[in-house]
Amino acid sequence: MIDVLLWLCLLAQTQAAEPAPSAEALTLLRAGIEAENRHDEDAAIASFRKASEIAPGSSLIFVRLGGAYMKKAAYADAIAPLKRAEELAPDAPAVHQLLGFALLAQGYSKEAIPHLEKAREHGALGIAQLQSGQPAEAAANFQLALAQNPDDPDLLYYLSKASAALASQSLDKLLSLAPDSPRAHQALGQHYFSLKMYPEAREEYERALTMRPDLPGLRLELGQLFAATSQWERAEEQFRGEVKLQPGNAEAAYRLGYALLQQGKMKEAASELRRSDDLGQDMSETLYALGKSTAVSDPPAAAKAFLRIIELEKATALAAQAYLALAEIHRKQGKTELAAREMQEYRRIKASAPITPPAHQ
Repeated sequence: MIDVLLWLCLLAQTQAAEPAPSAEALTLLRAGIEAENRHDEDAAIASFRKASEIAPGSSLIFVRLGGAYMKKAAYADAIAPLKRAEELAPDAPAVHQLLGFALLAQGYSKEAIPHLEKAREHGALGIAQLQSGQPAEAAANFQLALAQNPDDPDLLYYLSKASAALASQSLDKLLSLAPDSPRAHQALGQHYFSLKMYPEAREEYERALTMRPDLPGLRLELGQLFAATSQWERAEEQFRGEVKLQPGNAEAAYRLGYALLQQGKMKEAASELRRSDDLGQDMSETLYALGKSTAVSDPPAAAKAFLRIIELEKATALAAQAYLALAEIHRKQGKTELAAREMQEYRRIKASAPITPPAHQ
């Protein structure tokens, strides 16, 4: 009876005077709870249903009936008793929580939203909002939910969906309101680039640059397009332009350093990559490129960069490549035992996951 009385007390705090269930109804309620504790949902439902017929004014009985249906994933059957519970206890968070979940499970997203708002169920509310065409509100609720469960894969998945939907919505508005603006051409360039439609992307970026040559980020993106097609001289030109516009941008310095590295301009590459590392310390891709650019001219500096990658990356593909590069440096220095240990680490990581050379991202 303690469980029953506790629920009665909780619900009594959120509703006006409600007639207490009769002794017979309470007996059936207790029998239903005991059946639930045995994981016999069918028996629980039968008891709760009979109790609801005897005490049609008890919100507690209807919420337990709806909850029992929910445990069986019989969401359609749960909705009616939960709506009746809401009529009897309109301010009870537990009722709104269950009803919101039941409606959402059946695809009634818009109807679920006010109930999930009252229950403060941020994750489920975000899903309902996303399905109802409200990506901005959904993203905000997913962030709140992730603050409580930062590694939840479902929340991370839905946040990415909400972000993509919001981006698409914003792009549609941009192209509708200002189709010939520099930002519209930049956005189209990004779109074509993501589809690997490089000629179309280049045309859009160059249109934007003609209109606003000093727009931050444009040259960086156009340079990445040239890098994707191994046009390193053209990539270098664009990255230099971006570095001139934004000398404090660590990514721009990294991109320029990487383009120089690809052309064998090791001294210049090392200079830009060191500057990038100073601006945005401990960026693993920058450290790897810095190590490659100084492997011949300054082996101790290269080894330091590779060792830092291993510290940061632990057992990732990039850490494996750092071990491989370190082994090469130490082999040339005659440190054969050290090189052998590094090769052993490289093979250990390679055995657990496929290793591919770091890509220019």
